[in-house]
Amino acid sequence: MAEPVTLIGAGVHAPPSTPRRSADVAPVLRLFHHHIYEYGRGIRALFLMTISHRELEMVLGKLEAQGIHHFVQELNPVKVNLFFGRPAFVAVARSLVTRPLNALTAEEDFMLGTLLGYDREQQCRRFLTRSGRGMPEELPLAAE
Repeated sequence: MAEPVTLIGAGVHAPPSTPRRSADVAPVLRLFHHHIYEYGRGIRALFLMTISHRELEMVLGKLEAQGIHHFVQELNPVKVNLFFGRPAFVAVARSLVTRPLNALTAEEDFMLGTLLGYDREQQCRRFLTRSGRGMPEELPLAAE
């Protein structure tokens, strides 16, 4: 369905690599399959994985085979951010992620965190802190 998009850097293709042992790959694939399970059950609609180029090769084929929308943000020669999920969520994430994640504005960071399913109260507190608006001291965390 969707083609991977390089937002930073020249390309997404991994350099030729030596075969990896299944023990090296297992944690990433286990997490990826858990994300696919959550996606299929409607638990979450957008996912972010920071993975190596080699790991990207393994998961892209699975995403494409299942028709799951995605895009890739290259971080450096070794790592990428892989966003995938429901088409509208991926489209919004793609429009927000035009530079490194640590360079997003407080508003962009809030929207992306919310789309990724992070705790909304924590996202509100993070937004208030990052935007310089401060957090009223008398407000306890929900868990308190």
